[in-house]
Amino acid sequence: MQQQIDWKKLLIPYDNAVEELKVKFKGIRRELRSIGEYSPIEFVTGRVKKVSSILEKAEKLDVAIEDVEDGIEDIAGIRIMCQFVEDIYTVVDYIRERDGYDLDIVYEKDYIDNFKPSGYRSYHIVIRYPIQTAMGPKKILAEIQIRTLAMNFWGTIEHSLKYKYKHNIPEHVTERLIKAADAAFRLDQEMSQIRHEIRQAQKLFEIRSNTVSDILGDIYSLYSAGRIAEATGLQEKFTEIWNKGDISELKSFSKEVDRIIEHIEDEI
Repeated sequence: MQQQIDWKKLLIPYDNAVEELKVKFKGIRRELRSIGEYSPIEFVTGRVKKVSSILEKAEKLDVAIEDVEDGIEDIAGIRIMCQFVEDIYTVVDYIRERDGYDLDIVYEKDYIDNFKPSGYRSYHIVIRYPIQTAMGPKKILAEIQIRTLAMNFWGTIEHSLKYKYKHNIPEHVTERLIKAADAAFRLDQEMSQIRHEIRQAQKLFEIRSNTVSDILGDIYSLYSAGRIAEATGLQEKFTEIWNKGDISELKSFSKEVDRIIEHIEDEI
């Protein structure tokens, strides 16, 4: 029966779904950061299970090979990493807002409040995602995992050990993993205590970064338009302000550059 499946053809929609979902979640992060807002999404990864892994899971779950698309929920997988535990639930809300719009939530599993005996923590959402194929529209199952950086570090290590020991991790290693999971979660809890300060610092960095990009973009436009004198003068003033490191003065200068650009555009 396995030989009758064209795995390459079967997995193409899953590859496309992973790429589309990555673009959507990265777009949320980029949009928030571009307007100087804090993004709960730190970074996004995705993968499609290898055929060997699909076969192993099908055997473990007693799923017939011809039924893998309905019986295995994580052939397509998206992983969203967050800085804080609180961010995870913000991202969950983002996904719930899309339910019935560009995806359908099948079910959710909160392994943070209800962590596994191994110490595994993460938030899982299984979705049914519409994808356009050469043969027409199709809805496929995909799993979204949302976790902190600390949870992801632990989870990656545990996954490697499971692969090494074929899911039979020695007891002494298991005990250390459980202790490490507790330590990782305590780290998350400590970071949550100072998240306000961390978020303020990161927001300030984003504002400064965006302001600098705007200023340099405008100065470059002046150079391109042949307004060398104006551009050179603004470049020198920018360097002076930049060296001071005063964000309020930098923002005021950005407005000044905008006014100069508008005045020049009116002359043209």
